[in-house]
Amino acid sequence: MKKKLLTALQVLVTVGILCWVFHDPQKRAEMWQALMHAKPSWLVVGFICYGIVELLAALRWYILMRVQGIRLPLWRVGALFMLGIFFNTFMPGATGGDVLKVFFLFKEIPDKKEGGLLAVLMDRLIGLTGLIIISSVIVSLNYHWLSSTPQSRHLTWVLMAILASGLGGITLSFLISGFKLAHKLPEKMPLRDKLIDTSKAYHAYALAWPSSLSSLVLSWGVHLFSFSVFICAARALSINIPALELLTVMPIILTISAMPISVGGTGVREGLFAMLLGPLCGVNAGDAITLSLTGFMLTGAWAVIGGGIYLFYRSSDHRKLSDVERQVHEVEHEVAEN
Repeated sequence: MKKKLLTALQVLVTVGILCWVFHDPQKRAEMWQALMHAKPSWLVVGFICYGIVELLAALRWYILMRVQGIRLPLWRVGALFMLGIFFNTFMPGATGGDVLKVFFLFKEIPDKKEGGLLAVLMDRLIGLTGLIIISSVIVSLNYHWLSSTPQSRHLTWVLMAILASGLGGITLSFLISGFKLAHKLPEKMPLRDKLIDTSKAYHAYALAWPSSLSSLVLSWGVHLFSFSVFICAARALSINIPALELLTVMPIILTISAMPISVGGTGVREGLFAMLLGPLCGVNAGDAITLSLTGFMLTGAWAVIGGGIYLFYRSSDHRKLSDVERQVHEVEHEVAEN
């Protein structure tokens, strides 16, 4: 019931914000004209930039799986990763792309499920750590500019709160691992299994620190190229925003819109672009929303490719998402209890 309520809430928020975004006929006409006159060359560059994001992220996961002795070809890892992108982008609810990615990975490596799960957990942790580092650097260097308007200052604080929560979670799991407290946690404690599994991942990847460090470096590339997609979208639409200013607001926009508030961040992302680029950069709301939608279309094009891979994936087992999530959680529990 909680998951159904979350899905319903995400859909309602998405529809509500989109109605607010597109309620003005004149704004809709301006946005359509801007899209019709977009420069194809910059759209292609933006599409390639997000392709690089996918490649770097798949390579990071590939490296982490090798530590666990999993020897899947890079193209196969990339296909699994694309499946996750599709579900993260278009599917509402609590079952994210990572769950589907883990489920299909288990189909590939039925005898190495624990190693596969630990690789996915470490991939999440390193991706989050990379985001915390790169966002902290960008915000610290440009905090005076970001705090120049009430909207941007408040949203910067929201970003900092999200990053602090992520850092707190990483620190807690690290302390539990370091002091060997994992199996002493109460059995009914929320997220107990994930904390224990994370503890195991720390032990495995601390010994393979060169692989962990190279994965962190790849994470910085993942985030920077993600931001660059929207810089390309601005150039395609001839929206005059300095690249450094757009780069500065992107961690705020992409991090907040990644929260499970709406479907794939749709609506929330457009609202954040309008709230930030107007006061900070003098960009009208129509152009800001068009920029957001153009960047989303460039990333969504890769998600559509991921959907095609899902339909034709050789070992696909198209079950209900609730069944998939249950099976993944069962493996997480088994790993935690071993």
